[in-house]
Amino acid sequence: MELYYTFSFLIVLAALFSYWNLRFLKLPSTIGVMVIAMVTSILLVLFGNHLFPNQVNKFTNIIAELDFTEILMGAMLNFLLFAGAIHINVNDLKQERGSILVFSTVSVVISTFIVGYALYYILPFIHIELPLIYCILFGALISPTDPIAVLSILQKANVSKSLETKVAGESLFNDGIAVVVFVIILAIAQGHDIDLTVTNISWLVAKEAGGGVLLGLILGWSASRAISRIDDYKVSVLVTLSVVMGGYLIAHAIHISGPLTMVCAGLFIGNKSKSSIMSRETKDYLDKFWELIDEIMNAILFLLMGFELLIIKDLNHYYAAGLIAIAVVLLARFIAIWLPTKIVPFKQKFTKNVIKILVWGGLRGGVSIALALSVENGPYKEVIVATTYIVVVFSIIVQGLTIGKMAQKSKLE
Repeated sequence: MELYYTFSFLIVLAALFSYWNLRFLKLPSTIGVMVIAMVTSILLVLFGNHLFPNQVNKFTNIIAELDFTEILMGAMLNFLLFAGAIHINVNDLKQERGSILVFSTVSVVISTFIVGYALYYILPFIHIELPLIYCILFGALISPTDPIAVLSILQKANVSKSLETKVAGESLFNDGIAVVVFVIILAIAQGHDIDLTVTNISWLVAKEAGGGVLLGLILGWSASRAISRIDDYKVSVLVTLSVVMGGYLIAHAIHISGPLTMVCAGLFIGNKSKSSIMSRETKDYLDKFWELIDEIMNAILFLLMGFELLIIKDLNHYYAAGLIAIAVVLLARFIAIWLPTKIVPFKQKFTKNVIKILVWGGLRGGVSIALALSVENGPYKEVIVATTYIVVVFSIIVQGLTIGKMAQKSKLE
């Protein structure tokens, strides 16, 4: 029952903050909710303990008791990725498959090590000693672009279809390699025995990513076959819900990528089913249902991200580290995008404006925070979590609010 009360409380706050944003701030919905939650958190920290300390402590405890990593990685991410993938045209992805494949794999690894080594040598200048393996761990969790942040904001930004597909496609598929890299580095950092041979790492990547893709296609095909035998929008919606919820349980049980499973299932159902075997009524209801799920989940997620400010201790001690990390992450993102465009023979030439938008549009979000919070308690977790939060806030608010203007300016040049 306590879980129900907490969820109800979050829904009420998400609705209230969404209304305030739409009525007064008029920012993109996800950014607006997060900004209001952050401002509320700051006000509670500054004045709440003096005005109504018991209520503030109770609210802070509610946020602290929520397992953000489990909520996002184990539940919300599956719905959000499926909701995003089901609306993407697979033909657009095919046209950009080369860049999407390279940017979601090679670029993530390049960025991981650039960020890690750069911070290892820079942070001592501000009296923060972080072992190299933890610097690389930070690089692994901050390098993948967040599909939730990217998809929700790019829909409002005025970018070309080709560019939107590149950024959205990369963000949808880079979780597989990113999670594998993060898990391996985390195991090393925490002293767990792990076989670092090329064969073993290749098998981990193949199992995590390849298994997720295969399971997603099987689930998508099975759901499409089931939907093709009926013409009822209510049952069709239930079938897609079963794919998301049941598919995650299967992926979790056999230790493969849940995010990639959801992406591939969503792409298959969204393109195969809706294009040939669904009636117009069923297609319309299915689209509206998953748009609503996407909006609700995003509102709750960005609300939680704003309120995470309440439970990050001594955040003000890490502003310098956060600002340095912002610069390093952006530089690493630029190199990780620019270098492949000079080496890999892509069919389409990448102009300076396209590279600039790809770099600035590579937003970080809840996935990075969830991975940071999943690090075991120890002497280095605090700096990792605080620095991650600062980078994510900058990415979503500053980059998210300016990517549209940048895209428009690039068109005029």
